[in-house]
Amino acid sequence: MKKKAFYQTFLDTLPVLTGYVFLGIGFGLLMFRAGYNAWWSVAMGVFVYAGSAQYMAVDLLSGGVSAVSMGISIFLVNARHIFYGLSMIGAYKGTGKKKPYLIFSLTDETYSLVTQNEPPEGMKKSTYCLAVSALDHLYWVIGCALGGLAGAVLPVDLKGVEFVLTALFVTIFVEQWLSQKNHGPALIGVGVTLVSLLCVGSRYFLIPALVIITLTLALWEKTGRRDRHEA
Repeated sequence: MKKKAFYQTFLDTLPVLTGYVFLGIGFGLLMFRAGYNAWWSVAMGVFVYAGSAQYMAVDLLSGGVSAVSMGISIFLVNARHIFYGLSMIGAYKGTGKKKPYLIFSLTDETYSLVTQNEPPEGMKKSTYCLAVSALDHLYWVIGCALGGLAGAVLPVDLKGVEFVLTALFVTIFVEQWLSQKNHGPALIGVGVTLVSLLCVGSRYFLIPALVIITLTLALWEKTGRRDRHEA
């Protein structure tokens, strides 16, 4: 991999670095206060790598919830990744031994970067996806490790730290909006999400919103291909 291409990939992931390291530190601090040392935080970052679900897992672990209940809860929180995965079938086709890790490391922010950006000159798309995925994963693990190590000496009030994830989503959305001329898909996503939120509430809106958005965008793309073909 050319140094210039990798450097450009690193620059693409800078917004994620900022959010993941800080959010990971918050998670590590919470884990330490719940009675788990830094190694547990690192292990969670490496093998679970589930962002908001890891924050939820701290309360579940502290409350003595069974492994089955915890697995179901984390699955429901991350069920949106099913839809991400479906849309990446074509992009990850033919990636060989890279595919299992690409699937595992497909977070919200990684998905946004690999679908929004084109790889630098001289780098294959599959290699770009792998590099972005690995860098984002590394940022998260570093944050978890720093938080776990600092937990014993930093009496920090962590109230509101979870807002970092929301801020990161907003930043990526704005970048995508500015980089794309066609804002139809973004408007569909925002509109459907707001309607779902109003109809079923903040606790249950995510899954129906994702289903409707996926079906609507699939129909949008199918109609667009047909119109281009007829033209």
